[in-house]
Amino acid sequence: MNVTIYHNPACGTSRNVLAMIRNAGIEPEVIEYLEHPPTREQLKSMIASAGMSVRAALREKGTPYAELGLENEALTEEQLLDAMMAHPILINRPFVLSPLGVRLCRPSETVLDILPSEQRGEFTKEDGQKIVDASGQRVR
Repeated sequence: MNVTIYHNPACGTSRNVLAMIRNAGIEPEVIEYLEHPPTREQLKSMIASAGMSVRAALREKGTPYAELGLENEALTEEQLLDAMMAHPILINRPFVLSPLGVRLCRPSETVLDILPSEQRGEFTKEDGQKIVDASGQRVR
């Protein structure tokens, strides 16, 4: 099964998503996007496939968002993409691509909607929140 995660190992949400993918018995292609960012066309495609605007895919916290003036609503999607290409930390994470779709997996349990395999057992996020019970069923 082809599942790809654009991952930042320093991000708890990204680590939780990767662990849930693996809890489904899938070993994904892991792309550490800060070291190997997607191309402009790949990024545009991921954002469009996820049904998002470019602005919605921007990360503000811990980035040069404010310094670059990216809160300016007059900026076009192309200008926002330019900033994301120049500063990959501005790309929100983690994006996951699977045969069932593409999602920006925030919150992390969003990944469960697009995994082609069921969870194989209990899963608890790093913060202690139980997401999947012992029988592999999502806790709501």
